[in-house]
Amino acid sequence: MESIYEQIHELENIQGLSKHEQLVQGILNAINDKLLNQGDPLPSVNNLIKEFGFARETIAKGYKELVSRGIVASKRRVGFYVSNDNTSQKLKIALVIFAFDSFQELFYKTLRAHVGKDITINVFFHHNNIDIFESIIANVRGQYGMYIVAPIPHKRTAEILCTLPLNKFLMIDRYEKIPGDYSYVVQEFEKASYAAFEKLTATIRKFKGMVYYHRPASDTPIEILKAYKKYIKNFKIKSSIMTEYIPGTIEKGYVYFTINNAELWEMLKDCIDKDYKLGKDVGILSHNDDVVKEIICDGITTYSTDFKLMAEKAAEFVVTRKKIKKVIPTVLIRRNSL
Repeated sequence: MESIYEQIHELENIQGLSKHEQLVQGILNAINDKLLNQGDPLPSVNNLIKEFGFARETIAKGYKELVSRGIVASKRRVGFYVSNDNTSQKLKIALVIFAFDSFQELFYKTLRAHVGKDITINVFFHHNNIDIFESIIANVRGQYGMYIVAPIPHKRTAEILCTLPLNKFLMIDRYEKIPGDYSYVVQEFEKASYAAFEKLTATIRKFKGMVYYHRPASDTPIEILKAYKKYIKNFKIKSSIMTEYIPGTIEKGYVYFTINNAELWEMLKDCIDKDYKLGKDVGILSHNDDVVKEIICDGITTYSTDFKLMAEKAAEFVVTRKKIKKVIPTVLIRRNSL
């Protein structure tokens, strides 16, 4: 530890350098001079107090800054240690999302491009499983400078998220109410879905009826189901709600609505096999837009939020540290399929 102490002592007489900055820079210098390597332990708070006379709060502030940048980490019964020897790193972010679907990949790539190369983003997938979600949050807590999380609609979610520092927390994708003042950049499902269905009414009425595939145990927002039920009731649309699409069952004269991309591809394959014309023989509506849906079969009608804009707003929060409360609009994109 003597070599670390020497690096910190060398900064004592530099004018304008606070004690906490002296501690941080001394440790960074020790890493840069290869006196400390990844995995090496750092002095305990008590030892630093004894050596320098720093206040406990000063040391905590210094270590907290190094943890937020992803250079230092801590473990129970081990203490603080060097977790990354890249001292140019400004911040380490934990990004917790459902999975790497196309629109979530777009979110990540846009976020990555806008926050700058000196910021590290580690991605974790919860797959809409509350136990996995809780485990991820427990493992990343205290190890990152910022937490960007797509929550799960579950009664335990608020309790789990409240263990994170809310001043470093950003909720994305869907909104889940939790206690306290926190930032969010999300989409809205129920009103937006109803508005999209309503705009399509004249076209939907040209068909015999509408079929919606809703998977109760999936990550499909329940708000979409509520909007759909309200819509078909108010507009007296003949409809059925199914739990999954069975390949080969597509029929002429109906509009098919699915959120699951695997089901969408099966429907399109069946339309090709049966020589059905999209927009004429059958109608297809999909949720969440991407470039494939724009070009395949002359275009699939979708309604979707702008995940690129969502990521840009998230990056703005990361860079400026200013609180944000933003609901990204949902837009109906009409194409050949409906």
